[in-house]
Amino acid sequence: MSRATIIDGTAIAASLRRDVAAGAAKLKQERGVTPGLAAVLVGEDQASQVYVRTKSKATQDAGMASFEHRLPADTPEAALLALIDDLNRRGDVHGILVQLPLPKHIDTRRIIEAIDPGKDVDGFHPINIGRLASGAKALAPCTPTGCLILAKSVCPKLEGLEAVVIGRSNIVGKPMAQLLLAENCTVTIAHSRTRDLPAVVRRADLVVAAVGRPELVRGSWIKPGAIVIDVGIQRVQGPDGKPRLVGDVAFAEAAEVAGAITPVPGGVGPMTVACLLRNTLEAATALSAR
Repeated sequence: MSRATIIDGTAIAASLRRDVAAGAAKLKQERGVTPGLAAVLVGEDQASQVYVRTKSKATQDAGMASFEHRLPADTPEAALLALIDDLNRRGDVHGILVQLPLPKHIDTRRIIEAIDPGKDVDGFHPINIGRLASGAKALAPCTPTGCLILAKSVCPKLEGLEAVVIGRSNIVGKPMAQLLLAENCTVTIAHSRTRDLPAVVRRADLVVAAVGRPELVRGSWIKPGAIVIDVGIQRVQGPDGKPRLVGDVAFAEAAEVAGAITPVPGGVGPMTVACLLRNTLEAATALSAR
């Protein structure tokens, strides 16, 4: 039987979504504003279609307006930029989400930079990245924000903890480090070129694994009592030949050592959508105050 506390991301996300729904209802009552999220999907990627459907339903469930724009895979970059310009101008759209990855003929960076930073609910615009890095108020990326909430659910005060973030992507690793610095953690970003990764991880009071490699982090890497947040989710073949979902952490091993750990699935995943809704509410509140 595992010793670690299992951090229930599904329950924590449900609570956050209820809070967002209450905030959206209050904004509508006080200012006559219904937060609106526009999701843009280019192409037929199956995973992206599922994500957009999930986000759209969650948006509506929270009492917000959902606007879906599905474009063919051969949509010219100029047409996508024109759509974003229109969404930037619309008063009923407070958040713009362009589902990634985009087709190869479209410059992803140019598309992200075209979004109004005040409507950039993914937190990917350079202005929001810069504000986050400088400690200013910003729309922060959803997955790292969710990770932080999960960590604080078991340790409300993270100040002084040694944190190791495994992975240096712009979507998770780098913003995660910035959020932890803001909590006064001592932060190390580890990656594929890190020497003796297990030794680096063993120092950590808090581990955030975001590398996309199934069960890379073993139980022997974990400091006893550490908090482990597993961002990874991959489908692998189990011993019985059936597919199963696993994270970047060998869960059964790590749960014997860690103080608290997120499961896969049911950990970080639900938090990403909940934090997207929270960002949309924050954007609507700020935009309606202009």
